[in-house]
Amino acid sequence: MTALDDSGRILDRGVLSALGWGSGMRLTVGERGGLIVVAADPAGACRVTSQGFVVLPVALRHWCGLRRGDRVLVVVDPGRGWMVVHPPAALEAMVSAAHSAVWGGEPL
Repeated sequence: MTALDDSGRILDRGVLSALGWGSGMRLTVGERGGLIVVAADPAGACRVTSQGFVVLPVALRHWCGLRRGDRVLVVVDPGRGWMVVHPPAALEAMVSAAHSAVWGGEPL
């Protein structure tokens, strides 16, 4: 879990380190099923900043309902060279679905 700042930067640089992404690395950033997918792509429109951050585009942040300070779950796959950012709404939906499956829709 990590937070976003007011510029849409993912504040945990450890995820980039795990992926081996350095300053200037070109990235493709998009949405799939309510999740944000960031992938290394030599033709990508985004880049890792000179300070070593990934910045999520403002239009995508608005579409996913992300605001400054929101905590997101970031999952990386170094072998594939991508990360998936789970916004709060996506996490809530996953947790609700899991609880419904466990409890059959009924609270304990």
